[in-house]
Amino acid sequence: MKTDIELQKDVVEELKWEPRVTDDEIGAAVRGGVVTLTGSVPNFAQKWAAVKAVERVAGVRAVAQELTVKMPAAHQKSDTELAHQIVNTLAWDIEVPHEKIKARIENGWVTLEGEVSWQFQRNSAERAVRYVSGVKGVSNLLTIKSIASTYNVAQHITEALRRSAENDAKKIVVAAIDGAVTLTGTVRSWSERIDAEHAAWGTTGVTTVDDRLAIVT
Repeated sequence: MKTDIELQKDVVEELKWEPRVTDDEIGAAVRGGVVTLTGSVPNFAQKWAAVKAVERVAGVRAVAQELTVKMPAAHQKSDTELAHQIVNTLAWDIEVPHEKIKARIENGWVTLEGEVSWQFQRNSAERAVRYVSGVKGVSNLLTIKSIASTYNVAQHITEALRRSAENDAKKIVVAAIDGAVTLTGTVRSWSERIDAEHAAWGTTGVTTVDDRLAIVT
């Protein structure tokens, strides 16, 4: 078990190592395994990358991000300009069912609404918007369309977990009711927790995933 001081050192080093992050104005405080990021970054993509970098560090239990986006004047756009660019970006991405998605923009903050069939489509839409210059933040309100399933959803998720060498499936309990999946138990790292979520979302019939997995190092 790392001390908070050791964990903070690892977090700072990970932020320095991540090439997508300019860490000069990012502060990291650690208490009880919870990392709080403060400061500012020049774009939303860098803010996202900083959080993902911290999540990779062994021993991190949760990340509270209080980062702000301070965009250079040259990259700032009106909401109308941003709206046109986002519509085109979503249409160009082959993984995004853009005809089912609506985007609202307010002061550079993008809200995605609509209904898609898979979680990867939901993630792809957010990923596409995240890298548009001028975006200050993204709220992904896309929902997953309910698909009738003729098999045991929980059983298929459990089998998927067993096929993954990264997860100890015996310590993860899967419960599913009408497409709503709940994951309980323990994992050894944040990455294992994310892998378990991906296994759940990758199963036909899943509409929501409630991840209650605890990280035990």
